[in-house]
Amino acid sequence: MKQDFDASLDRFRPVAILKSDHFSSVTRGFWRTQIGEVEAVLRKFDDVPWWTRPIARFFAKNEMRALERLGDSAVGPVLLARGDGFLVRSWIEALPMHLAAPKGDVEFFRRAKKVLRTMRRAGVAHNDLAKQQNWLRDSQGNPRVTDFQLAAVSKKRGRAFRIAAREDLRHLLKHKRNYCPEALTASERRMLAEKSVPSRIWMATGKRAYNFVTRNIMGYMDREGSGIDTVIDAPRIAVQLAKHAQIKEAAVVPYPTPRGARLYAFVESAARLQAEEFRDYLRAAELPMPTLIQIVERLPRKNGRVREDILRLIAQNQVDLIDKLALDGETKRIAAEIIDRRLNRTDRRLHGPSAV
Repeated sequence: MKQDFDASLDRFRPVAILKSDHFSSVTRGFWRTQIGEVEAVLRKFDDVPWWTRPIARFFAKNEMRALERLGDSAVGPVLLARGDGFLVRSWIEALPMHLAAPKGDVEFFRRAKKVLRTMRRAGVAHNDLAKQQNWLRDSQGNPRVTDFQLAAVSKKRGRAFRIAAREDLRHLLKHKRNYCPEALTASERRMLAEKSVPSRIWMATGKRAYNFVTRNIMGYMDREGSGIDTVIDAPRIAVQLAKHAQIKEAAVVPYPTPRGARLYAFVESAARLQAEEFRDYLRAAELPMPTLIQIVERLPRKNGRVREDILRLIAQNQVDLIDKLALDGETKRIAAEIIDRRLNRTDRRLHGPSAV
């Protein structure tokens, strides 16, 4: 695809806001080209707080430089356009690793190492591949990489770049250890055990400061749903709700907001009750309050267990990814009912309160 560096945003047709934080807003939609519309993602970084604007521009510049270097290499998205305060990249039809869950898929990780070699030859180190959501798996089972805001680009590929590229590989091997531990080679196990000096320094010093600033000052969670709400509060709330006489079962999942992770409770109940009644019930139990409580007739299940993967996508308003989960007809109908009445609609600003 041809890159357009003198573009106007009137060529972008928005569909849904995927994310909004202190550094940018990310919107899915369509970009108009000479041959028609293509699915695309718009990142805008001009409408952010003044005190984060220099960092936002730095992140955006990193992403643009990395995508320019990679071009149409099938490593990640293609840079379609850039302008004053925005960039447009192609949409990748894929699932993030934590949803694709490539357990036992040795071929996926073999191809992923090839992806990293392609990046290294292009002089690009990602620097954020510890996050599973930055690894994608497309419909052909191929690995792809996204979110290059922290990427390092180097023509000479000096020592600092080589260390960063090695860390990209080490993070991939950590994911391989999680999904295919039996396939790790002896050399890969040695690499996992040997953190680079910059990595050890970062873990001991810089990361602590980073976590303090992002979580305590900016109210931002580095990994969606990995904070104390998920680990401690969510299961406690779900258990307490399930004890209510009018509730058959409940599921509580995290969803991201610009001020950090929040909790979304899905409550299966046939009674005609209001969410506020369940809030009073939780207050009486002295438990933290979910930001959103949706009462549903049925929760999606598989083998008797609630499908929290589906509910997470609904809570995060990533409903387009649900079609990729290979659901049976009944589960699709149940999910569609919940989606139609979902409470977190991050595309509300684009389509109004009734958007689906």
